[in-house]
Amino acid sequence: MKILTRYILREFCIPLFYCLMGFISIYVLFELFGSFNKLMAAKPGLSVTATYFAGYFAPYFQWMAPACLMLATLYTMWRFCRNSEVIAMRASGIGFFTIVKPILAVAVLIACAVAWVNESYMPEYSSWAKRFKDARFNSEKMTESNRVLYVNGERTWQADMPRARRANELENVKVTIRPPSPPADPAERRERKITASRAVYEGGKWYFYAPRVVDCAKGLEVAANDVPENAGLVVFPEFDEQPGAMLLENYDWAYMSTGDRFDYLETHPNLEAATRQRYQYEAYAQFVAPLACLVITLFAIPMGIATGRQSVFKGIVGALCMFFAFYGLTILCMILAARGLLAPLPAACIPDLVFFAIGCRLFWKNR
Repeated sequence: MKILTRYILREFCIPLFYCLMGFISIYVLFELFGSFNKLMAAKPGLSVTATYFAGYFAPYFQWMAPACLMLATLYTMWRFCRNSEVIAMRASGIGFFTIVKPILAVAVLIACAVAWVNESYMPEYSSWAKRFKDARFNSEKMTESNRVLYVNGERTWQADMPRARRANELENVKVTIRPPSPPADPAERRERKITASRAVYEGGKWYFYAPRVVDCAKGLEVAANDVPENAGLVVFPEFDEQPGAMLLENYDWAYMSTGDRFDYLETHPNLEAATRQRYQYEAYAQFVAPLACLVITLFAIPMGIATGRQSVFKGIVGALCMFFAFYGLTILCMILAARGLLAPLPAACIPDLVFFAIGCRLFWKNR
C-alpha cells in the first residue's frame, strides 16, 4: 500500500470511527433511559447485555452508516483543502480519483457491512433482543415464551425457536391433530397429540426421535398403539409442513432478511393488495439500502471540497440539503409505492439512481 493511500485512510478512518462511536453512544443512552431499572433488576451478564445492545442497534445501522460517512468525508476533504494538501497532491501529478479512491473504498466496505448486518446479523440478534426485552431481560422467562406456533388445517405445531434462521430441526416438539370434522357431541371429540424431544425435516419427511403419541378421548389420555413403546426414529410421511414456512410465521417482519421477506410473500399469495405492495417495497428497499453509503459519499466529496475552496457554511449546508433531499425522495417513493402509484422496485431504486447521477456530475466538475 502506498504511503499516500495509508495517509488518506488514516485521516478518513479516525473521524469516521469517532462518528460511529458517537452515534452508537447516543442510541445506547436513549435505550438505557427506558430500560436501566429493568436491567438492574434482572442483572444479566455483561456479554448478554452487550449482545442485547448490539441487536437493538443493528436495525438502525443502515441509516446511521451513510450519515457517518458523510460527516467523515466532509471533515477529511475540508482539512485537505484548508491545508492545501489537495493542491500539493495534484501538483505532484496525482489524479483526483487516486486521492479519493481510499475514501470510496471504505464506503464500499461499509456498504458491505450494512448488507451483512441486514441479511445475517439483524434477523437473528435483533429479534432475539426484542424477545429478551419483552421478557424483562429475564433469560428463563424468555426461554418459556420463545416457542414456535404454527397452525396448518387440523394440525397445530409447537416447538422451541431454533437458533439458526434456516434450521430444519426443531426441539421439544408438540403436534396436536384435530379431527377434520368433529362430531356433534363435544364429548366424543378425539384429538391426537405427538410429542418428541427432537424432530428433523429431511428429504421432504419429518423424523421424530422417540415420539410419544396419545389419543385424547373425553378428557382422558390413552397411549396409542401405532407407535411402539420406546420407539427410536419414527417417520411421519403425512406431515407436509416445511420448517422454513413454519419459522417465517413466527418471525417479526421488521427483522427479516431480504430472502425471508420474499419467501414470506411467496408463501402468502392471499395478502391484501395494499399490504403486498408495501411489503414488496420494503423488501426491495432493504436490498438496495447498502448503496446509500456509496451514493452519499460520492456527493459528500465535492461538498467537502467546497468547504475549503469557498466556505465551510456553503459546503456543510449543501451536503446536509442533499442528504435530507435523498431521504426525502426515499420517503416520497415509499408513499407512492404504498398507494400503488409506483411499482415497488422502481420506487426503491429511484433515490439511489437520481443522487448517484447528481454525485457523479458534481464529482466530474471537481475532478
